[in-house]
Amino acid sequence: MKIIDISKTIQYNANDPFFMKVKIKHKPHKKAKWLIRFLGLPFKLFPKNFVGWADDSIEKMGVHATTHIDAPWHYSPTCKGKPAKTIDEIPLEWCFGQGVVIDMKHKKDFDPITVNDIKTFLEKEKISLFPSMIVLIKTGRDKYMGTKDFPYKGTGMSAAATKWLIEQGIKVMGIDAWGWDLPLPYLIEQAK
Repeated sequence: MKIIDISKTIQYNANDPFFMKVKIKHKPHKKAKWLIRFLGLPFKLFPKNFVGWADDSIEKMGVHATTHIDAPWHYSPTCKGKPAKTIDEIPLEWCFGQGVVIDMKHKKDFDPITVNDIKTFLEKEKISLFPSMIVLIKTGRDKYMGTKDFPYKGTGMSAAATKWLIEQGIKVMGIDAWGWDLPLPYLIEQAK
């Protein structure tokens, strides 16, 4: 089985909106001398020019700044009449397995991906979905990562298409755009 890493790198992007900013603090080597003292180790155990270990910490990171998974709890406190799973309750098996990439790069910005779009692609490619399969939607909008346009451009899944995938037994779905739906600023404008 070929494993494909689709994660979005954790990095600072100057063009990200405030809610997506990542702030990484790099602590220099000399700051780590306290650790050697804390551990009670004599400095003579370390190379002559050793000044300590460097360390990094992520001080701020918006959810949409990186690859993430939205647990059912994100959308509702209940699912099928039971408490919805929180992120720590998602079985790891859901996140590993056979999958399919559904190419929707042809969709224009703000044109939702429909059930018919998905069915047409699957029929053309002679692909069948089965329960617990992972479905990834390729919109090509990942090219905007790190730019001001990332959360503002793209296509996204319609409610009907999402419901249809769930009815096929699909539990994990992903997209290369900022979010699963059409861009949020566009949806807000439409709602107003």
